[in-house]
Amino acid sequence: MDIMDNKKIVIVGGVAGGASAAARARRLDEFAEITMFEKGPNVSFSNCSLPYHLSGLIPDANNIVMMTPEQLKNQYNIDAQVNSEVVNIDSDKKEVEVKNTATGQITHAAYDELILSPGADPIMPKSIKGIDHDNVFSVRNVADIKKIQTFLDVNKVTDVAVIGGGFIGLEVSENLAQADKKVSLIEAADHVLGTVDDDIAEMVHMDLYRHGINLILNDGLSEITDENVKLGSGREVKAQAVIVAIGVRPKTQLATKVGCKLGLTGGIAVDHNYQTSIPHIYAIGDAIEVSSMLTKKKTRLALAFPAQMQARDAVDHIYGRQVQNRGVIGSQAIHIFDTNVASTGLTAAQCEKEGIDYRSVTSFLKSKVGLIPGATPIFFKLIFGYPSGEILGAQAISKSDIDKQIDMVATMITMHGNISDLTHLEVCYSPWFSTTKNVVNMAGLMAENILNDEYKQVQVTEIRKLVEQDAFIIDAREPKEYEGGHIKNAVNIPLSQFRQRLDEIPTDRPVYVHCVGGQRSYNMVRALNNRGYKNVINISGSFLQLCQYEYFKDQTTDREPIVTNYLLDF
Repeated sequence: MDIMDNKKIVIVGGVAGGASAAARARRLDEFAEITMFEKGPNVSFSNCSLPYHLSGLIPDANNIVMMTPEQLKNQYNIDAQVNSEVVNIDSDKKEVEVKNTATGQITHAAYDELILSPGADPIMPKSIKGIDHDNVFSVRNVADIKKIQTFLDVNKVTDVAVIGGGFIGLEVSENLAQADKKVSLIEAADHVLGTVDDDIAEMVHMDLYRHGINLILNDGLSEITDENVKLGSGREVKAQAVIVAIGVRPKTQLATKVGCKLGLTGGIAVDHNYQTSIPHIYAIGDAIEVSSMLTKKKTRLALAFPAQMQARDAVDHIYGRQVQNRGVIGSQAIHIFDTNVASTGLTAAQCEKEGIDYRSVTSFLKSKVGLIPGATPIFFKLIFGYPSGEILGAQAISKSDIDKQIDMVATMITMHGNISDLTHLEVCYSPWFSTTKNVVNMAGLMAENILNDEYKQVQVTEIRKLVEQDAFIIDAREPKEYEGGHIKNAVNIPLSQFRQRLDEIPTDRPVYVHCVGGQRSYNMVRALNNRGYKNVINISGSFLQLCQYEYFKDQTTDREPIVTNYLLDF
């Protein structure tokens, strides 16, 4: 092949999206001239692994870099140029202007197809006094994490404030705590992790609190000094170092400079094939606007997997391959200390915001058959449309792995699945891996019951109000369990005794029933309904989740607990 006929592909940005685009282009075209420009000192690094250097789990930050420019050249014949910022694009000449960030030298590179993968910038509000101090950091690349670790070591830092309770903020907090730092995690919203609802987030709060994190909610950052941070409430928190992780802003300056249109969310607008409004210029990754498969609305999604798949699709389109862009659903997982949290699709809060009629159930099962060592509780929340039964989202929290369960639901959402698809979903079973019915099967069965109005339920978020109203609550556990801790005004009528104690169960007022995990209370509710009781309601999630939901606020505020003792492990 004549070298003059070789396709020239230029890629701006060398991390998840950019590196994936370069690799895909090489797989499809052995003779293409592929050049990747990265503003920073590293390409192809695992940015999701950055926080784990702070705890020493990854001792050498250089190991976060997956491939060097030399390796990319030798193995894939990709010209990866670091410390090289693309500062301008001439779309008529199909040429980029590149500045060497170390020397200032300007060079030019021609392209046939240009792929923008600039990523996003951390939000660092200039309105916050002191945010430009030397003890304030963000976490976006290997250089950032090295800078943080050096500052902590040189200045013998003991107290760190982390601003923002998203994925980065939580992971940084965890790893700093494991490095014996005193960590204050400050979140302006009422709970961490916007990807889950409050009932799941409160369980995360409990875990953070029990691991020594000073978690501050509903309070934002106002000022930073060398020794502390001041919050909007006037509260001061000791901190010699501050890490800001309040979100990211799509990096669109280069795209707008050349005339690429932006979307409704401020990200670069792209079409079905990830083409921008300028011919021969594509855009992928954190900088672009995408479509939600569920709401059909425009959104942004700063996750590594979508960026990699967008890279593949953009390059496929360049080479005439068919692309199927079905939109995103948002699937994510995080490990915090000894707890795993995962979610996919819409939360209940998002459904309410979007005006989507929905219902939810929370199923509770052990991660494996209880006789097997290591079995731990899984709390699994399923969200579905009403009255369609369409699966809209799921959230899970456990000390066991839960990515499998969330991945099942993500697959179903992608296939526009219904809750009935979960009830008979045949998945692997062994006492070492699961209960006979997986917690996802159980959630599907519960959802069908709710959809068919076979019984009534309330969530744990409603129990405090019921206690304050002196509602009639039955504790369906055995007496020894009740003695170990119970809802303060609950009456202990065990499932094993209720048929002999029917005269104690009122018929002229609502009756709420709970047990430790939901199975016994559900069976009592169904039995009472069969016996003619008209207003018996199951407490979803039940006593174990209730204790974990209530615990953090009980410990950090002056409110009165509604339980006599907390059941936190089971």
